[in-house]
This record gives sequence, structure tokens and C-alpha cells, in this order.
Amino acid sequence: MTTAFERQLLGTRRPLATPSVQISAPPAQTTARVSAAVAPTSNATLENRHRWERAYRWRLRLTDTAVVIGSTGVAAWIQIAAIAQVHLADAPWQYGRVFVLTAAVWLLFLALFQTRSPRVIGQGIEYRRVLHATGMAFGVAAIAFVIMQSQGIRTQLLIALPLGTAAILATRWTSRRWLQRQRVAGHFVSRALVVGNRYDVEYVIDSLQTDGLHAYKVVGVILDQPHTEIMVDGQRYVSVGSVDDVATHAASLGADSVILASIPEGDRGYIKRLTWQLEGAAAELSLSSPLVDVAGPRMSLRPVEGLPLIQVEIPTFEGGRHLAKRAFDIAVASIALVFVAIVTPFVALAIKLESKGPVFFVQPRVGRDGETFPMLKFRSMHVDAENMLHTVAELNEGSGPLFKLKRDPRVTRVGTFLRKFSIDELPQFANVLLGDMSIVGPRPPLPRETSLYENDTYRRLYIRPGITGPWQISGRSHLSWEESVRLDLRYVENWSVTGDMLILLKTVGTVFKAEGAY
Repeated sequence: MTTAFERQLLGTRRPLATPSVQISAPPAQTTARVSAAVAPTSNATLENRHRWERAYRWRLRLTDTAVVIGSTGVAAWIQIAAIAQVHLADAPWQYGRVFVLTAAVWLLFLALFQTRSPRVIGQGIEYRRVLHATGMAFGVAAIAFVIMQSQGIRTQLLIALPLGTAAILATRWTSRRWLQRQRVAGHFVSRALVVGNRYDVEYVIDSLQTDGLHAYKVVGVILDQPHTEIMVDGQRYVSVGSVDDVATHAASLGADSVILASIPEGDRGYIKRLTWQLEGAAAELSLSSPLVDVAGPRMSLRPVEGLPLIQVEIPTFEGGRHLAKRAFDIAVASIALVFVAIVTPFVALAIKLESKGPVFFVQPRVGRDGETFPMLKFRSMHVDAENMLHTVAELNEGSGPLFKLKRDPRVTRVGTFLRKFSIDELPQFANVLLGDMSIVGPRPPLPRETSLYENDTYRRLYIRPGITGPWQISGRSHLSWEESVRLDLRYVENWSVTGDMLILLKTVGTVFKAEGAY
């Protein structure tokens, strides 16, 4: 610290003389910056999208960590408690080490398999990645502990693996339901600009609206013919500009995603130019594929000398996958029939108390390869319902070959309840065990319905019909005939055992909601 006297001396000190040297300013061309060489930066809309994606990933990361530490910790605690009476001094350290390493490997593989990637958020592939990552993590951990001759991995396999896997899938399912509610409210959603010709843009918007995931909100369209408009489900969309200026319009509309429904005719370089335009303005460019209703697992990208070829696996209707499906059917049907045997006396009593006649209703249905089989149901109509069909035929509310009547006078009061919660379908597990049906599959048609099929519709009969299926979880009787056929054909070509399990889980919720059942 300087004193007042020192400050006075410093204040009166003269500055040193500086040499008279003239420093010239650098040429203008050395300080100018070429604007075309500056890398694009993110705009506010793109940053907002990245922000909510990071927030959701952190939510998943926290729940995954809690489940992994909790399940592996429980397994280690049980092991330590079981051998506490042996008084092994190094037991807590030994099993504690196994707990820490198992949890670390598990969390590492969940990250390596990109189970929290924005590309899988809210999609079925998320569950598959979690299962693959978990299986690989415990396989690697088991091999490592066997090589090191370390104790404690067996308890982790028997307790932590099933407990943690079920818990992670449950928390992921809960998170997806939460995300969907947020998206319905307008949060955590991608704002999309759809570009292309009129027909393809209409198809994309209609598909996004019926998707049910609410992942995209269409904020605008750009059609190949300027100053035109389209109408989709009563909503009017006006083209906001030209296909050559997509990035500018995406920024003005606050769109973080661009969906290219179709490219301008004869312009092969359009997609490349569009990706360059969207740098810093959008998070993703999605291309609508002409391969309608072909599931992702059947498609793979194979670049050949700069030519990106999309390979599509041709569906097969026999072989190992179908044997696995049959084994799954037998296992589930065997367990379900135990429950059916318990409830049958009560259902039979209710049916008998209201109307005379048999408890079960046997109806011919068309199964795989067009073969007819007798399908079992609990009787939900009066005994002479088939003879009364001509009296209500003109009241048909169904579409296509289907006959549906919301308030069918032939249905009994007990039958209305049985149909509402699909209890009348329970005896069909016997059909599954006999091999006539599958747990999951297309709806089993009546012979008179198949006589009205068009050529493509017959593909529904390439596999066994199911007790439940995509039609069951997508609206049931509310679906149009065309939509029902489309869902069934998509299932026939793209089914998987994992997909069947997901349909079963969704069926439970659909049955309890009792929507579209009559």
C-alpha cells in the first residue's frame, strides 16, 4: 500500500519519452473474414430442441442409475446378509466390490448402446436396446468375474438381472407415458416443416396425426407448386414458400425438423443442397420413404461406391422365427387356460341366468392358408342370433366386409359386459393351444368376409390369426376396414417376438379402457 507522499511523487513523475515510430494498420484484406467460410451456428429454435432433449436424457440417466444401483445393491446386501453368520472378515469388501463393478459395467453398456439417444426416444427400439445392453453387460461381467475367480456374481445374475431389467423397462415405460403427456400439451415436441408435392405432403401429415406418439407438430408446409394449399382432417395448410428456400422458412416458422415428403423431379442434388442449407437451422432432415409399411428392422443401408442402397429383407412365413412364435404361444396359452378354468363357472352361471342355451359359441373362422377352423367364444348373443342377422343387416355400421352394430339387439346384457372387457374371447386360448390361432396376429375373419377380399387382403391369411393384434390396440371396432387391413398386412410382414410382447402389454390397457369394443 502506498502512502500519500508516495502517491504525490508518482503523480508528479513525468512519462518516459517514446520513440517516434509509426505503426501502419494492417491491410484491410488481412482482417476481413470470408462469410462463406464461417461455420453455421445454432439458432434459438435448435437450441431449445437440444435443451429439452438433454433434459429428458438426464431424466432417463437418473432413473437408470437409481435402478442399477438399487438392484445390484439389493443383490449384494442379500449375499452379505446370508453369509454374515459365517464371520468372514473380507465378505463385505468382496461382495461390495462385485456390486460396484457390476453396476459400473451395466451403466457403461446402457450408454454404449445409446439407449438414451434422441433417435430412439419414444420408440419400441428403445426397449430392445435396453435389453441388449443389459444382456451384454451381465455377460461381460460374468466372464470377467469367472476369469478373476471372484465370488458374488451368481447373486447378481439371479437377483439383480431380472429385478433390474424389469425395473428399467418399467421406468422407461413410465417416462414414455410422461413424455407423451407433455407432447400432447405442446412440450418436448419437434416442430416440423413438411416439403414436397401435394399428395406426398398430405400423406405425411395424415400419418403424423394418426401416429399417436405426438412427436411432431406440423407448423408449415412447402409445396412444389407455390401459392397452393391442402386440407388434412379438416385443417388447412398453405404453402409458405418455395422448395429452394426451405431453410429461411424453417427459421421463420421456428421449425427444428424438416420432413422431405418428395424431391423436385429431376433434381438429384436437391437433398445435398438442402442439408447444407439447414446447417445450424434444423436438428434433422427426415426423408419420407416410399417403402410404406416396411418396418425398420427389415431395412438396412448399404453404401456402394457412394450410392446409398436401402436393402429390404423379403418377409418369410416359415422357419425358426415362426417356431419361436409357436413356442411363445404354447407357453402363454398354457398359463392363461388355468385362469380361464377358474373364471369359466362364474361366466357360465351369468350366461345361463339371463338366457337359455349353450355357454360356449362355436363359429367357423378362416385361419392360416385359408383353412377353416371352429373358434370358441363365450356366448354373448341370444341363441337364434345367426338367424336374426338378416333383420339387422341394413343397420350395419361397419365398413367393408365387416358387420358391426354398436347397439346390436341380438346381444344380451351379460354379453355386452363380456364384450366390453373382451371376456368372451378367453376360450380362444384353447384354439391357440390346438394350433388354430396365435396369441398375436391378424383378426380371424368369417368365411363370408373372405369371399369379398381383394387380392392383397388375402395376405392376412399367411399366418395364424390372433386373439389380439394391432387392430386390438389401435381402435378395435372404431377402425375403418381399410385401416384394419393396413395394420394387419403390416403386422404379417414385420412381426417379431418382441413386438408381440409389446402388443400384449398394450392390450391389457386397451381392455381395461374398454374403448371400441361392441
